[in-house]
Formats: sequence, C-alpha cells, structure tokens
Amino acid sequence: MSFDLRFVAEDGDIDELGHVNNAVWVRWIQDIATAHWQATAPAEHVAAYVWVVTRHEIDYRGNVALGEGVTAETWVGIPKGARFDRHVRFTGDDGRVKVEAVTTWALVDRATGKLLRVRPEIAAPFLTPAGSPNP
Repeated sequence: MSFDLRFVAEDGDIDELGHVNNAVWVRWIQDIATAHWQATAPAEHVAAYVWVVTRHEIDYRGNVALGEGVTAETWVGIPKGARFDRHVRFTGDDGRVKVEAVTTWALVDRATGKLLRVRPEIAAPFLTPAGSPNP
C-alpha cells in the first residue's frame, strides 16, 4: 500500500549548485517514512515501536531547484526479521523521476531499545490484501 507526500524546495534546502542538497533528500525520505508509519499504523504500534535506518541506497536522477515541487511515493517490501526495505520515488512536477531510494529500516521497542521481529500484525497495514508490497 503506497503513501504519497508532496515536498517543495525552500531556501534552506538549496546547495551551492542551486538545487536540493543531498542531505535534504535523506531528510525527505525520513519524513515520508515517518508520515506513512504515523498515518497507517495503529496508535498502539506508533506508541510502542520506533523505526531506525540501517542503510540508505539513493539514486539521483535529476535536480530540483528553489520553489520546485516533487511528489514522493513510498511503499514497503516484505519484512525480514527485524527489518524491511522501504522504497521511495520522488517525481518532479515535470513528470520525471528525480530520486529513487531503497532504505532498510529496523523495528525497535521504545521501552527496551531492543530490535524486534516485524510480526505479521505490524506489517499487515502496509501490505496489499494479498500480503505483498505495492510496487
């Protein structure tokens, strides 16, 4: 089940080359992941668990300048133990893909700080009815 969020490049997002800085793309990846979790997961899961990044893989395919917008779409892969991959695609207002990323996230128990296996009831709200991710 995918989730969308819109971003518009502001003054502080722009680097010396006149386009969105790479660190901003990472922040936007985290922002959409967090928004998807908070919008989709049951409140008791949001209260009990937190996700941490263990790996980013980002492909930069185009630039975004000040005032330009992108629509980010995210979806998750199949859980593997305490982790699953989250996919993010940023498409510019011109219809072109600007950035694609696969980020590995690990589930952590808020109370203990320990990694937890992603149980089916935690993953279910993010998967299609057939139990698979949405490409």
